[in-house]
Amino acid sequence: MYDYSSSLDYSIAKNLKRVKLWFLIPALILLLCCFLYFFFVVDSQSYIKGYVSIQKELFLYLNNNLSVYPMLQFNLTQFGDVLISFSLLSVFIVYAPKLWEALLTSAILSLVVSATLKKMFSVPRPAAMFDKESFRIIGETLSGNTSLPSGHSIATFIVITTLSFAFMPSKKSKKALWLIFMFTLGLIIAFSRVGVGAHYPFDVIIGSLIGFTVAVIGIRINEKIKWLRWIKNRKYYPVFIVLFLVGALLLVTRILNANLLIFYFSLSALTATFYLIINSYVKKN
Repeated sequence: MYDYSSSLDYSIAKNLKRVKLWFLIPALILLLCCFLYFFFVVDSQSYIKGYVSIQKELFLYLNNNLSVYPMLQFNLTQFGDVLISFSLLSVFIVYAPKLWEALLTSAILSLVVSATLKKMFSVPRPAAMFDKESFRIIGETLSGNTSLPSGHSIATFIVITTLSFAFMPSKKSKKALWLIFMFTLGLIIAFSRVGVGAHYPFDVIIGSLIGFTVAVIGIRINEKIKWLRWIKNRKYYPVFIVLFLVGALLLVTRILNANLLIFYFSLSALTATFYLIINSYVKKN
């Protein structure tokens, strides 16, 4: 029998078991519609040009309006980096490892999916297609052929989807409000990629749908094979101690390069978890 780390871990495990594959139907239908449109409606000989041109005006409009708050967009877009989002959620390694089992399964799956699709579509970034004076770039200028899908949006919706199901309210009247809140938050974070000039709107929408899909599949895979059950065993805590130490050093480097508030929150969360894990491991031994 599975030994849950806490009542929170047990509650999250129960909620994740309720996730079914049929939840994917709306997302898969929307993804299919997107791909059918771009492959059959847009000229197949110049699908990249067609893909970019049909959303150029929308991209410029959104980028112009969202970039009015550059620091907000720059901080928001960091949530799509797993170093930041996973650091903020690191404490659940101790109190709810079932959440981390689902997150890691989905994250590993997403690396394969994202890399494969980016290489398959090979869509140039906005900075490679548009005059850089026509829109605003916040942070690093990205100009490679890796625009579709948005990896940050995939990562964002892996986290948002997993958290949405893990902490789903028990009352039916609150479930819809909870999902609306969480997915709206996810879209705000995802569209910050347009705000910083790194992605087109459809990159973000498709990436978000893929992130949701991968998260649901990851949750189901984890429920079936339970290959990460060892995470809850404190004898493996030294592995996380090393990983969190490396993560903390990377965050310090980020702070030195770009003094963003979100980096301090992530570093604080990681430091607190680092202390909790060491304390727990020492008491066990």
